[in-house]
Amino acid sequence: MSKINYQKKKKKAIKAREFSKNGHRTLKLEDIIRLPLQLLCNQKYFWHLVTIFLMGEFVINIIIIQKVKYTEIDWIAYMQEVEGFLKGERDYTKLKGDTGPLVYPAGFVYIYSILYYITNKGKNIRLAQYIFGGIYLLSQLIVCAIYRQSKKVPPYIILLLGCSKRYHSIFLLRCFNDPIAMIFMFGCILAMTYRRWTLSTVLFSLSLSIKMNVLLFFPAFGIILWQALGAFKTLKQLGLIIVIQVLLAYPFLQQFPVSYLSKAFEFSRVFDYTWTVNWRMMSEETFVSDWFAKQLLYGHALTLLMFIVFIWCEPKGGLIHVFKQGFARHRRVVKISNDGIYIISMIFTSNFIGILFSRSLHYQFYSWYFQTLPYLLWLSVWQTPKVLQTASRILIFVTIEGCWLIFPSTVKSSWTLITCHLMILFGVYNNYPGQDYKMPALLRDKNDMTSKL
Repeated sequence: MSKINYQKKKKKAIKAREFSKNGHRTLKLEDIIRLPLQLLCNQKYFWHLVTIFLMGEFVINIIIIQKVKYTEIDWIAYMQEVEGFLKGERDYTKLKGDTGPLVYPAGFVYIYSILYYITNKGKNIRLAQYIFGGIYLLSQLIVCAIYRQSKKVPPYIILLLGCSKRYHSIFLLRCFNDPIAMIFMFGCILAMTYRRWTLSTVLFSLSLSIKMNVLLFFPAFGIILWQALGAFKTLKQLGLIIVIQVLLAYPFLQQFPVSYLSKAFEFSRVFDYTWTVNWRMMSEETFVSDWFAKQLLYGHALTLLMFIVFIWCEPKGGLIHVFKQGFARHRRVVKISNDGIYIISMIFTSNFIGILFSRSLHYQFYSWYFQTLPYLLWLSVWQTPKVLQTASRILIFVTIEGCWLIFPSTVKSSWTLITCHLMILFGVYNNYPGQDYKMPALLRDKNDMTSKL
């Protein structure tokens, strides 16, 4: 007994020596070595890491804008399209640019009309690049906030969000409209994790008014609303989406409704084979055929159905139970987990399934899902030794980036991209919903660096 008391006193004496005279713990060499690891792996320091990440991204953006040559693809066409609107044209079939007719909804017209004025009718491209640099940083901040809402992934994976040459160029060297639509969509997802359902609905509709690719998120978006709000409130939210679309498009719908709907939401559009990233292994004849489009649609529907039945609804009692619960009156419908993992995983996966079966992926479409890749990769598990899981994820991430950097795409790059996409899909399906992230045992210490920051 006396020996135990002696050891306790010895530990207290050692601990006491670790503190300075003013009562603060002294910083030791071991602490200095552990601090970077704590920063990367400890959720307590997540926003410290985000701050450093965004500061680095700010510097990189400035360097890219100043040093890398701007590449004109669609900016001039965007300006030509909105110029027609600003001059009074309301017939969508007559709003055209060098690349063809306007094919985006009304929200796009308003946003790029603002940019038209700010950038001196689109002539001040350098100013536009800086504006898109700010949009890039805001987008990364929102996505980091989404990642923070989940307990499934380690903090350090946000660093991968800045590791894409192609993604930077979409914002800074091309000024495409895709990332503007996505920033509203990510705002919608973040609002959902905070249960701000009406706000999320408004943001979803605004995103849809810029580009209709966000409909890939809709299956999960609708199911989450059904589970969280029930049938009648969900219908109200869906009605709000339609009302916002009508209000934004009213100047066009009032005079030329058929023209607007046929161009702004052109579901029958056939993409140019020249720009495809994902289906280069197909002949051009097959690529543009209705048969190929139908096979992709069937595959998309079947895969979504499998996830809805066996992954998203099964833990909640099954599809039929979830459907019936949507009509429950005197009880809360389906409980949504507090950490947002259910919402994030489900809505990211819904979009990713759509990406896999897209009729075509052009280079700017990378912005539709790039920021979700680290999350989905760390949600995935394959039949490999545990020690190789992280290496496998990084390898897939780098390989996907490599495929998107090849221009023009090749048969080999398209096959590689599809293979990586399938690996992620199977990895998520087999591991859903996945285990919570645990900080490495080496860094788990009661006397961590929290008190020093």
